[in-house]
Amino acid sequence: MKSLWLGAAAALLAGTAAAANPFSDVAPSDWPYQAVAALSDAGVVEGYPDGTFRGDRPVTRYEMAQITARLMAKEDLLTPEERQTTARLAEEYAAELTSLGVRVSSLEEKVGRITWRAEMRTAYQKWTENKDNGKDHVRTGRLRLMMRGDVNEDTYVAGRLTTGDIDFESGDSGDISMDRMYVHHDLGSAALTLGRYELDLGTQDDWLYGNAFDGAELSGTFGRVTASVGFGRFKDAGRGDYSTTDEAHYAVPEDDAFGDAEAFYAKAAADFDAFRVGADYWQTSSFTSETGERGGANVYGLHAAAPIGAFRLFGDYYKDTDAASDPAIWTAGAGYGTLDPEKRWSLRADIGYYDVDAGLYHKNMTGLDIDDEIFMRSGHFWLATGTIVVGKNIDIHGEYAFAQSSDDGRDTGDTWMVSTRYHF
Repeated sequence: MKSLWLGAAAALLAGTAAAANPFSDVAPSDWPYQAVAALSDAGVVEGYPDGTFRGDRPVTRYEMAQITARLMAKEDLLTPEERQTTARLAEEYAAELTSLGVRVSSLEEKVGRITWRAEMRTAYQKWTENKDNGKDHVRTGRLRLMMRGDVNEDTYVAGRLTTGDIDFESGDSGDISMDRMYVHHDLGSAALTLGRYELDLGTQDDWLYGNAFDGAELSGTFGRVTASVGFGRFKDAGRGDYSTTDEAHYAVPEDDAFGDAEAFYAKAAADFDAFRVGADYWQTSSFTSETGERGGANVYGLHAAAPIGAFRLFGDYYKDTDAASDPAIWTAGAGYGTLDPEKRWSLRADIGYYDVDAGLYHKNMTGLDIDDEIFMRSGHFWLATGTIVVGKNIDIHGEYAFAQSSDDGRDTGDTWMVSTRYHF
């Protein structure tokens, strides 16, 4: 009976209000009445010229194709799941739809064009020395929601909503912010990105990583080489979250800091299988540094990594030629493993040695979860990071900075953190 599939079809438009009785042979007391009325009001089903519905008459493939075509016309009102159902109907009745002049591919291009991902993290961090607030540990949580929408085959938009760190002990709730929002245009062998996007520099996930950059980037791939140039501002860097001690020691500016300066960057990397090499460069307009000095940044950097089976070696070197002290940072380390979020017990671990001159690194220029004060002081330290997958889309991540020695004697002491992350 036609009524049997009407119930399923009406579910696709469950939010549509039913109009007055559209057909003379469907009484309000009949069980399919609401479905028939709603679909008729939505323009999905039509009756016969004599005003009847003829629910006992078997539906033909051509009639089903007509109904499917009308559902396709309403696709903007459907949920992603309903679009998938409509797409399957369109595939089944493709020949009939073609005879109606309906392009099935037009719906397929639109189905599921918005995708969502999320990550929730709970973390515990411990310092061997008390912070300015007298605490030596903190328990926090964070939630991130990522969205991507395909505008067409060449363009997509993306965004990320995130909470700040929620402090489970003090009860402080993290503010919600849109920390990523950009549009990406595919230009064939090149691409253009506009908005607030992620800018990663260096070879490791340890420093100069996870920055939000407000601006525009033009990128391209040329054989084994990828290259990009961009202009804008380092949105995250040089802002907030300094300790009271650091504010006094570094004369931290309230405004006109590194994150407010206009910046240009260029970077290129090449993958030769046996090793990967890259070069980074960025230059900024004048700003007030953490030490209270006025000037710009003119930083050159090189990085390299060499896989050796499941192991790898890596290193970085960066130097700012505009700063009075010509600060530089170099790193060297080794790692093991590759993460597969769906493979239990897959892991990745890295350990590196860092030699730092104060003045090149600016606050919040790292993707690390532990405090990044160690990068701001001249000296050296070791940093170990590791992640292991304990269940499908569930991992445990840890970071440990140790053996720090600062030239000014203001060592932060060992710092470690561990977090559980859920990806869905």
